[in-house]
Amino acid sequence: MKKLVPLNDRIVVKPIEAEEQMYGNIIIADMGKERPEMGEVIAVGPGRMSEFGKFVGVNVNVGDIVLLPKIGTIRIEFEGEEYYIGQAKEILCKVEETYNAEADHDLL
Repeated sequence: MKKLVPLNDRIVVKPIEAEEQMYGNIIIADMGKERPEMGEVIAVGPGRMSEFGKFVGVNVNVGDIVLLPKIGTIRIEFEGEEYYIGQAKEILCKVEETYNAEADHDLL
């Protein structure tokens, strides 16, 4: 079995396919080819050395849901699946679930 192993501060993201990309209450509208791509991080490189010789880690983890720009990332097909490879600094944001105790209380 083969797997993608990113180097330095690169990440591998598997796109979340949907007619209308939606995660929680966020809808990613279709604004043409330059719209961001939502996906799940499936592999993360170890980090990189800065120009000053200091180690810079990666601030995402496997399993995180992220938004990536369409431009700047590399789209590949690997073993029949589509993936995006880019640098961690290209991530627009992470999408996180939040817990709302008041909303859960209203359901009781």
